[in-house]
Amino acid sequence: MLAKTTKKKVNRKEDILHALAKMLESQPGQRITTAKLAAEVGVSEAALYRHFPSKARMFEGLIDYIESTIFTQINLIKEQQKQTFVRIEHILYFLLGFAEQNPGITRILTGDALLGENERLQTRIEHVFSKLESQLKLILREKAIFDGGKLSIDEAIVANLLLAYVEGRMSQFVRSQFKQKPTQYFNTQWPFLYRQLQQS
Repeated sequence: MLAKTTKKKVNRKEDILHALAKMLESQPGQRITTAKLAAEVGVSEAALYRHFPSKARMFEGLIDYIESTIFTQINLIKEQQKQTFVRIEHILYFLLGFAEQNPGITRILTGDALLGENERLQTRIEHVFSKLESQLKLILREKAIFDGGKLSIDEAIVANLLLAYVEGRMSQFVRSQFKQKPTQYFNTQWPFLYRQLQQS
């Protein structure tokens, strides 16, 4: 979950984003209004707009958090792990775990929370997944460097398949109102995927 500041000084901007993420989790299927958000934070709507010029900018603040968290962790995994499929396994598990720990934010990743919101927010999320797919594709293409040999199937197709798996698990999580955990079957599903990847 979005970390709240430990400083005594109130970070109102962070409080607003934290409240928005919490409301997305506790009120699935409901549209978040600035009036409801202001009440959750305990401030006036005017106070919200002093920190964010629009609700779209509040969502963008959460998307910034998503991007920063995801790609910082992926870079760390790439530094720590050199075997191609170990990298892939760790990245997939991290993405599923991140979704599981942040249900409200997962609603943004699936686009569920962005229905009826500014169109550029959907574009931002599409960009996040495009970057993710590019990262997976690059890791698969580096197989020849780190492991020797290359896949017999185009790396772009495999990267797309792996990302579709992650997106599917996230969508099931949101659709089940957070009951079907994204990591639930990973320890069984990953060995199956791994065998297919080794054969490709």
